[in-house]
This record gives sequence, C-alpha cells and structure tokens, in this order.
Amino acid sequence: MRKLPVAGIGIAALIGLLASTRPARAQQSQKQEADSIVAPRLSAADSATLEGPRQPIFFRHDIHAGQYKIQCQYCHYSVGVASEPGIPSMQTCMGCHLAIGGSDSTHRAEIKKLRDAWREQRPVEWVRIHSLAKHAHFPHMRHVKAMGPNACGTCHGDVARMPQVYRVNNVNNMGFCISCHVERKVNRDCTACHY
Repeated sequence: MRKLPVAGIGIAALIGLLASTRPARAQQSQKQEADSIVAPRLSAADSATLEGPRQPIFFRHDIHAGQYKIQCQYCHYSVGVASEPGIPSMQTCMGCHLAIGGSDSTHRAEIKKLRDAWREQRPVEWVRIHSLAKHAHFPHMRHVKAMGPNACGTCHGDVARMPQVYRVNNVNNMGFCISCHVERKVNRDCTACHY
C-alpha cells in the first residue's frame, strides 16, 4: 500500500488513530447533543408575538448562538477591541450563507432576504435594541477583557435562547451598572463611565 504523509504519519497510521478515537468522539458528540439548545420552529410571521422589535430579517439568535453555539464575538467581532460591539457586516453573514441556504422554507425565505440585500449591495436596516445614554460610556472591550467572552449575557441576557432579541436589563439605569461594579469590587468613581 502506498503511504501518503499526513502531518508526518502515513495514511494507514492516521486511519488507525481515527478508528481508535471513534468511541471517545461518539461520547463527546452525545454530550454535545445533550448540552445543545434546539431552537423551536418559528416563522417570520411568529416574530410579531415575540418580545422585542421585529427586524427586517428574522435573525434567530437561538439558532446561531444557541443551537449552533456560534460565539457572540464571531459576528460582533469588534467587541474585544472597541467601545461598540458593532453590527455584523453583511460579509460576515455571507461568509456562511453563500453556502448555507436554510433547512426549511421559513429559513430559506429569510436567508433569501439576506442574499438579495447582498447582491443589491443594500444594507439591512436593523432596528437597534440596546442603546446607552449619550452622557455615559460603556467600553465593551474593557468589560469583555475583564469578564471573559461570556460577559455579554450579564447585560444582554441569555441571547442564545432568544428567537428574537429583546432588552432584558435596563442598561440606562445607573443602579444596574453600579450594582455590577459593587458585586465585582471594581471602580465606582463617576469618571469611570462619565467622561
């Protein structure tokens, strides 16, 4: 049998290695399935009955962040380096949706809206959900650095379980921010947020 080098080992050795790890991978896969969130079937018409504003495209955070476990920072890529987390670019969305067309007619219809906007070079006019008062500053990158990649849920709630994102906490209530700072024993000086 001809041996092809794959990272310094032959194909035969690689097949043997993969076969020996198959039971461990099957266990890991079963654990991941048990930990997974299965998003309910909903259509864009259902979004009118959900909390939060309707969006031009029924973007399902419970599917992307919940079921498929895509980290917030994958789409909101500037959150670790900027004050604002930013709205994901169309290019980020299309990085997947050039190939992924949706598993049912409801998903395909919403992805078609995204693809049409991409083709027409027309931005999607998302409805803003979270906004901070102009006199206060919330540098996202500092909070993500201090609290880790799962910090988002502290303010935004469990977005991975939300079919349509809505405001969970009143981030414009200074008491909300101060109680978080008190709990974590960090700076409560006025100039930390008001500058």
